[in-house]
Amino acid sequence: MKIQNYTKVPATKPAAGITMRVIAGPAEKAPNFVMRHFEFEPGSAMPFHAHSWEHEFFVLEGKGFIKTVSGNMPIEKGDAAVVLPNEMHSVQNPGKEKMSIICLVPLVDGKMPTTPEK
Repeated sequence: MKIQNYTKVPATKPAAGITMRVIAGPAEKAPNFVMRHFEFEPGSAMPFHAHSWEHEFFVLEGKGFIKTVSGNMPIEKGDAAVVLPNEMHSVQNPGKEKMSIICLVPLVDGKMPTTPEK
């Protein structure tokens, strides 16, 4: 078992204004899933993309939306979302406050999937 504070985990910047920390995954010997923490600065957005794996979001603070082919779906603190395989999506924070989310993804061939496929 490993316990760590997410603020002590090194951060990466997957897109402008977005910080990601892998807080549980292969380095912690997790066999099936990766837990990531994202912080979205005001006005930031992930690229619109799809991939062959599912993932889940849980909003810890703030609000924004998930862009889909059908339109924008609002999300706010306490909301959970499931993105199914091959669904086009983008998490976006158009607001004036920071948004923080937990994102879970499965390991793919023992590795954290990171590159959008579509």
